[in-house]
Amino acid sequence: MKKIAAGLIAATMGGALLVTGGAAAQATALDVQIEDINPDPVVVAKGGEATASFYVDVTKGANVELKVEPVGDVRTFAAKNVTAIPDGDHWKFTVPFNSGDAGKWRATATAKKDGETDRDKAYFEVEIQAGKADTRISSFKASPDPVKKGRTIWFSGRLQADEDGWEGVRGGDVEIYFRASGSSGWKYVTRTESRWGGKFSAKTRAWKSGTFKAVYEGDDETNGSESRSDWVRVYRYHR
Repeated sequence: MKKIAAGLIAATMGGALLVTGGAAAQATALDVQIEDINPDPVVVAKGGEATASFYVDVTKGANVELKVEPVGDVRTFAAKNVTAIPDGDHWKFTVPFNSGDAGKWRATATAKKDGETDRDKAYFEVEIQAGKADTRISSFKASPDPVKKGRTIWFSGRLQADEDGWEGVRGGDVEIYFRASGSSGWKYVTRTESRWGGKFSAKTRAWKSGTFKAVYEGDDETNGSESRSDWVRVYRYHR
């Protein structure tokens, strides 16, 4: 009966991850190939973790070593949960990556048998999936207050996004909503588009006293937000 022994060692060596495994000796020419890296690129959510699988074909009876290291960089890693799953002459190595591992990486598979050595290299990317930027609507104002019925109410404010600091968003769709005094529901009034520096303005006619607010729904790159509310009193003169 053929006996198979498998071993696994995970270590950190000069910024590289090292995994080794062995199988029972076979009288076969030495050969090792990294057949696939999945996924490639390895996409890690911001603040999260993703696992990559490395599929290696190697001659039975050879000791297998897989080293994974950043290209053109020297780092010291804390120990990672690196595992190898043998299946005859096919090996699957799994390595977790986090949001601090962005960049180009090199995987090197090394096989040794009867004093011979064979190597294969493959390159892959680790990318960080950027999250949406938070936004805010600042300095929102409805004026004048008070205002005579039928006259114009002007709205102004500024749409900003947090991209390593609050910056104005140009071209953002901003909608104005109104809630009449004594009512619980908001009604759409008008829309406008932010300009340079995130500034926006709009107008409507004054009919009832109530509260106004500005709303930004967000897009593929930014989260939505809404302004503080601003109450306006509408009056009319009686003869």
